[in-house]
Amino acid sequence: MDGLIITPLKQIHHPKGDVLHGMKASDQGYAGFGEAYFSTVNKGQVKGWKKHTKMTMNIVVPMGAVKLVFFDKREKASSFDSFYTVTLSTDNYMRVTIPPNIWVAFQGQAEHNLLLNLASIEHTPDEAESIDLESIHYDW
Repeated sequence: MDGLIITPLKQIHHPKGDVLHGMKASDQGYAGFGEAYFSTVNKGQVKGWKKHTKMTMNIVVPMGAVKLVFFDKREKASSFDSFYTVTLSTDNYMRVTIPPNIWVAFQGQAEHNLLLNLASIEHTPDEAESIDLESIHYDW
């Protein structure tokens, strides 16, 4: 999808506990730092649809497995009116960078699922839009 960046991330395995990289200021997709927040999603449940109009999101899943679905309604984008899906997990440990104005929804795939957003700006309700899950037809 036009503008999405998928970045494989390093996991350093250690017998006392692993280190899971998230993001460095020198990484592609880094657009500044506003806040970091975690979200959980229960197995089989879907959160979304949401889009940010200014924020660049950097999503990492350090626990569980989360299916992310993106829908592009940016008329000038080469991926206009298309979907893109990716499942992030510790087995598929990557970061997805999401530019503004792409709709996103996500579904928990494992028993316990944790998502981290390393956001370029602080979240404010006036720069985000949410719509009902049924507003964009996707077969979950």
